[in-house]
Amino acid sequence: MASEDSPSPNEIDDPVYRQGMIELLGVLAYGEITACERLAEDAKMAPDLKTRAEIMAMEAAEFDHFAQLRDRLVELGEDPYEIMATFTDTFDRFHKQTAPADWLEGLVKAYVGDGLAADFYREIAAYLDAETRALVLETLSGTGHSEFVIDAVRGAIEDDPKVGGRLALWGRRLMGEALSQAQMVVAERDALSAVLVGGVDHPGMDLAGIGRMFTRLTEGHAARMEKLGLAA
Repeated sequence: MASEDSPSPNEIDDPVYRQGMIELLGVLAYGEITACERLAEDAKMAPDLKTRAEIMAMEAAEFDHFAQLRDRLVELGEDPYEIMATFTDTFDRFHKQTAPADWLEGLVKAYVGDGLAADFYREIAAYLDAETRALVLETLSGTGHSEFVIDAVRGAIEDDPKVGGRLALWGRRLMGEALSQAQMVVAERDALSAVLVGGVDHPGMDLAGIGRMFTRLTEGHAARMEKLGLAA
Protein backbone atom coordinates (compact mmCIF):
# COMPACT_ATOMS: atom_id res chain seq x y z
CA MET A 1 0.00 0.00 0.00
CA ALA A 2 1.81 3.10 -1.22
CA SER A 3 0.83 6.72 -0.78
CA GLU A 4 3.26 8.33 -3.23
CA ASP A 5 0.49 8.76 -5.79
CA SER A 6 -1.88 10.51 -3.39
CA PRO A 7 -3.54 13.69 -4.65
CA SER A 8 -1.52 16.89 -4.47
CA PRO A 9 -3.15 19.95 -2.84
CA ASN A 10 -4.37 21.35 -6.18
CA GLU A 11 -6.18 18.08 -6.90
CA ILE A 12 -8.28 18.35 -3.74
CA ASP A 13 -10.64 20.71 -5.55
CA ASP A 14 -11.39 18.08 -8.19
CA PRO A 15 -15.17 17.50 -7.82
CA VAL A 16 -14.93 13.72 -8.19
CA TYR A 17 -12.12 13.43 -5.65
CA ARG A 18 -13.82 15.82 -3.23
CA GLN A 19 -17.07 13.85 -3.38
CA GLY A 20 -15.21 10.60 -2.83
CA MET A 21 -13.37 12.07 0.14
CA ILE A 22 -16.62 13.36 1.65
CA GLU A 23 -18.25 9.96 1.18
CA LEU A 24 -15.33 8.27 2.92
CA LEU A 25 -15.50 10.67 5.87
CA GLY A 26 -19.25 10.13 6.02
CA VAL A 27 -19.09 6.34 6.04
CA LEU A 28 -16.38 6.42 8.70
CA ALA A 29 -18.37 8.84 10.86
CA TYR A 30 -21.51 6.73 10.57
CA GLY A 31 -19.50 3.62 11.35
CA GLU A 32 -18.18 5.24 14.53
CA ILE A 33 -21.58 6.40 15.76
CA THR A 34 -23.14 2.99 15.13
CA ALA A 35 -20.18 1.43 16.96
CA CYS A 36 -21.08 3.59 19.96
CA GLU A 37 -24.66 2.33 19.86
CA ARG A 38 -23.53 -1.27 19.47
CA LEU A 39 -21.06 -1.11 22.35
CA ALA A 40 -23.69 0.48 24.58
CA GLU A 41 -25.88 -2.57 23.95
CA ASP A 42 -22.93 -4.93 24.48
CA ALA A 43 -22.19 -3.28 27.83
CA LYS A 44 -25.64 -4.25 29.06
CA MET A 45 -24.75 -7.92 28.50
CA ALA A 46 -21.42 -7.72 30.37
CA PRO A 47 -21.07 -10.27 33.20
CA ASP A 48 -19.67 -7.80 35.75
CA LEU A 49 -19.12 -4.11 36.43
CA LYS A 50 -15.44 -4.13 35.43
CA THR A 51 -16.22 -5.59 32.02
CA ARG A 52 -19.09 -3.14 31.57
CA ALA A 53 -16.77 -0.22 32.36
CA GLU A 54 -14.15 -1.45 29.86
CA ILE A 55 -16.76 -1.71 27.10
CA MET A 56 -18.08 1.75 27.93
CA ALA A 57 -14.52 3.11 27.67
CA MET A 58 -14.33 1.61 24.17
CA GLU A 59 -17.62 3.36 23.39
CA ALA A 60 -16.22 6.71 24.55
CA ALA A 61 -13.16 6.32 22.31
CA GLU A 62 -15.37 5.56 19.32
CA PHE A 63 -17.39 8.72 19.99
CA ASP A 64 -14.22 10.80 20.08
CA HIS A 65 -13.32 9.47 16.63
CA PHE A 66 -16.83 10.26 15.40
CA ALA A 67 -16.55 13.84 16.66
CA GLN A 68 -13.30 14.40 14.73
CA LEU A 69 -14.83 13.16 11.49
CA ARG A 70 -18.04 15.13 12.02
CA ASP A 71 -16.08 18.31 12.67
CA ARG A 72 -14.00 17.82 9.53
CA LEU A 73 -17.13 17.50 7.40
CA VAL A 74 -18.43 20.74 8.92
CA GLU A 75 -15.12 22.43 8.06
CA LEU A 76 -15.60 21.30 4.48
CA GLY A 77 -19.01 23.01 4.41
CA GLU A 78 -20.99 19.77 4.51
CA ASP A 79 -23.85 18.68 6.74
CA PRO A 80 -22.33 15.58 8.38
CA TYR A 81 -25.71 14.13 9.30
CA GLU A 82 -27.00 14.34 5.74
CA ILE A 83 -23.86 12.60 4.49
CA MET A 84 -24.05 9.90 7.17
CA ALA A 85 -27.74 9.26 6.55
CA THR A 86 -26.97 7.94 3.07
CA PHE A 87 -25.14 4.97 4.63
CA THR A 88 -27.95 3.90 6.95
CA ASP A 89 -29.19 1.00 4.84
CA THR A 90 -25.71 -0.46 4.32
CA PHE A 91 -24.85 -0.47 8.01
CA ASP A 92 -28.29 -1.62 9.10
CA ARG A 93 -27.95 -4.66 6.82
CA PHE A 94 -24.55 -5.50 8.25
CA HIS A 95 -25.56 -5.14 11.90
CA LYS A 96 -28.81 -7.03 11.39
CA GLN A 97 -26.85 -9.93 9.94
CA THR A 98 -24.20 -9.83 12.68
CA ALA A 99 -26.14 -9.19 15.88
CA PRO A 100 -24.13 -10.78 18.74
CA ALA A 101 -25.84 -13.39 20.89
CA ASP A 102 -23.84 -12.47 24.01
CA TRP A 103 -21.14 -10.14 25.29
CA LEU A 104 -18.32 -12.36 24.04
CA GLU A 105 -19.63 -12.29 20.49
CA GLY A 106 -19.96 -8.52 20.90
CA LEU A 107 -16.30 -8.23 21.89
CA VAL A 108 -15.16 -10.40 18.99
CA LYS A 109 -17.24 -8.29 16.63
CA ALA A 110 -15.73 -5.08 17.99
CA TYR A 111 -12.20 -6.46 17.68
CA VAL A 112 -12.38 -8.55 14.50
CA GLY A 113 -15.18 -6.87 12.55
CA ASP A 114 -14.04 -3.34 13.23
CA GLY A 115 -10.44 -4.37 12.56
CA LEU A 116 -11.35 -5.65 9.12
CA ALA A 117 -13.23 -2.46 8.31
CA ALA A 118 -10.33 -0.34 9.57
CA ASP A 119 -7.85 -2.24 7.38
CA PHE A 120 -10.06 -1.65 4.35
CA TYR A 121 -10.36 2.09 4.96
CA ARG A 122 -6.61 2.35 5.56
CA GLU A 123 -6.12 0.94 2.08
CA ILE A 124 -8.32 3.68 0.63
CA ALA A 125 -6.54 6.30 2.76
CA ALA A 126 -3.37 5.72 0.75
CA TYR A 127 -5.03 7.57 -2.14
CA LEU A 128 -6.16 10.61 -0.14
CA ASP A 129 -4.56 14.02 0.31
CA ALA A 130 -2.15 14.20 3.24
CA GLU A 131 -4.48 16.10 5.62
CA THR A 132 -7.45 13.81 5.07
CA ARG A 133 -5.25 10.72 5.18
CA ALA A 134 -3.84 11.77 8.57
CA LEU A 135 -7.37 12.27 9.97
CA VAL A 136 -8.58 8.92 8.65
CA LEU A 137 -5.57 7.07 10.07
CA GLU A 138 -6.05 8.81 13.42
CA THR A 139 -9.69 7.74 13.66
CA LEU A 140 -8.76 4.18 12.66
CA SER A 141 -6.01 3.95 15.25
CA GLY A 142 -8.10 1.73 17.53
CA THR A 143 -9.70 2.36 20.87
CA GLY A 144 -6.70 1.26 22.94
CA HIS A 145 -8.58 -1.63 24.54
CA SER A 146 -7.43 -4.53 22.39
CA GLU A 147 -5.58 -6.21 25.27
CA PHE A 148 -8.78 -6.22 27.32
CA VAL A 149 -10.66 -7.95 24.50
CA ILE A 150 -7.87 -10.49 23.95
CA ASP A 151 -7.64 -11.31 27.65
CA ALA A 152 -11.43 -11.58 28.01
CA VAL A 153 -11.84 -13.92 25.04
CA ARG A 154 -8.84 -16.09 25.92
CA GLY A 155 -10.02 -16.26 29.53
CA ALA A 156 -13.48 -17.39 28.45
CA ILE A 157 -11.95 -20.12 26.27
CA GLU A 158 -9.84 -21.33 29.19
CA ASP A 159 -12.94 -21.54 31.36
CA ASP A 160 -14.93 -23.35 28.67
CA PRO A 161 -13.01 -24.66 25.61
CA LYS A 162 -16.30 -25.13 23.73
CA VAL A 163 -16.54 -21.35 23.54
CA GLY A 164 -13.53 -21.33 21.22
CA GLY A 165 -15.25 -23.29 18.47
CA ARG A 166 -18.36 -21.12 18.60
CA LEU A 167 -16.38 -17.89 18.49
CA ALA A 168 -14.16 -19.17 15.67
CA LEU A 169 -17.25 -19.78 13.55
CA TRP A 170 -18.52 -16.33 14.54
CA GLY A 171 -15.23 -14.78 13.45
CA ARG A 172 -15.44 -16.42 10.02
CA ARG A 173 -18.99 -15.17 9.61
CA LEU A 174 -17.94 -11.65 10.55
CA MET A 175 -15.16 -11.75 7.99
CA GLY A 176 -17.52 -12.75 5.19
CA GLU A 177 -20.06 -10.10 6.09
CA ALA A 178 -17.44 -7.36 6.55
CA LEU A 179 -15.79 -8.04 3.20
CA SER A 180 -19.19 -8.10 1.54
CA GLN A 181 -20.03 -4.75 3.13
CA ALA A 182 -16.72 -3.23 2.04
CA GLN A 183 -17.30 -4.30 -1.56
CA MET A 184 -20.86 -2.97 -1.42
CA VAL A 185 -19.79 0.42 -0.07
CA VAL A 186 -17.39 0.94 -2.96
CA ALA A 187 -19.68 -0.53 -5.62
CA GLU A 188 -22.55 1.75 -4.60
CA ARG A 189 -20.40 4.92 -4.59
CA ASP A 190 -18.99 6.03 -7.93
CA ALA A 191 -16.86 8.84 -6.49
CA LEU A 192 -15.45 6.70 -3.69
CA SER A 193 -14.71 3.95 -6.20
CA ALA A 194 -12.98 6.50 -8.45
CA VAL A 195 -10.65 7.51 -5.60
CA LEU A 196 -9.68 3.88 -5.04
CA VAL A 197 -9.10 2.97 -8.69
CA GLY A 198 -7.55 6.28 -9.72
CA GLY A 199 -10.27 8.62 -10.84
CA VAL A 200 -8.46 11.85 -9.95
CA ASP A 201 -5.88 11.68 -12.74
CA HIS A 202 -3.44 9.67 -10.62
CA PRO A 203 -2.77 5.91 -10.58
CA GLY A 204 -4.93 3.86 -8.27
CA MET A 205 -5.40 0.12 -7.92
CA ASP A 206 -5.76 -2.13 -10.93
CA LEU A 207 -7.56 -5.47 -10.67
CA ALA A 208 -4.38 -7.20 -9.51
CA GLY A 209 -3.89 -4.52 -6.87
CA ILE A 210 -7.43 -4.93 -5.62
CA GLY A 211 -6.84 -8.68 -5.40
CA ARG A 212 -3.69 -8.11 -3.33
CA MET A 213 -5.63 -5.72 -1.10
CA PHE A 214 -8.20 -8.38 -0.25
CA THR A 215 -5.37 -10.85 0.41
CA ARG A 216 -3.92 -8.38 2.93
CA LEU A 217 -7.35 -7.97 4.54
CA THR A 218 -7.64 -11.74 4.91
CA GLU A 219 -4.17 -11.99 6.41
CA GLY A 220 -4.94 -9.21 8.89
CA HIS A 221 -8.10 -11.02 9.94
CA ALA A 222 -6.20 -14.27 10.48
CA ALA A 223 -3.67 -12.47 12.67
CA ARG A 224 -6.41 -10.97 14.85
CA MET A 225 -8.12 -14.33 15.22
CA GLU A 226 -4.83 -15.88 16.30
CA LYS A 227 -4.35 -13.20 18.97
CA LEU A 228 -7.79 -14.10 20.32
CA GLY A 229 -6.81 -17.76 20.47
CA LEU A 230 -9.25 -18.67 17.70
CA ALA A 231 -8.63 -20.66 14.53
CA ALA A 232 -9.26 -18.41 11.52
